[in-house]
Amino acid sequence: MTAPGPAIVLVRPEIAGNTGSVGRTCVALDLDLCLVKPYGFEITDRNVRRAGLDYWKHVRLHEYDDWDDFLVRRAPRADALVLFEEYGTTSFRDRDYPPDFHLVFGQETTGLPADVLVGREDRLTRMPMRSPHIRSLNLANAATAAAYEALRGVL
Repeated sequence: MTAPGPAIVLVRPEIAGNTGSVGRTCVALDLDLCLVKPYGFEITDRNVRRAGLDYWKHVRLHEYDDWDDFLVRRAPRADALVLFEEYGTTSFRDRDYPPDFHLVFGQETTGLPADVLVGREDRLTRMPMRSPHIRSLNLANAATAAAYEALRGVL
């Protein structure tokens, strides 16, 4: 079995439009899109397709029943996981990204669940924000910025 290629991973995404937009980014950057259930929408939702436009049919979509299913079937290397959380100790600009990176984002309202975080504290990554008035960035915007950073020097 060959190792999985680079991907954006959305764990329990809640907003169809964000997922569609991330899918569009994945097509643009030739990345896999991994979705970990449950979702806050139906994958056939017209809002997913609207945000992904006519590019959605080109998304290399991989769906998983839960985090454990993702770890078993996708089998990313532990060092390839880059977990994004507001309290991560490493800035996304200072992180080393291996060629098979998996950029992992949690729910729009609550972030990554505890079972994803446990034992992976060294993989926690943050996107610095200069304003004290902002708690978080839009999921699709954050995933896109992180993907471009991960591919810096390759594109």
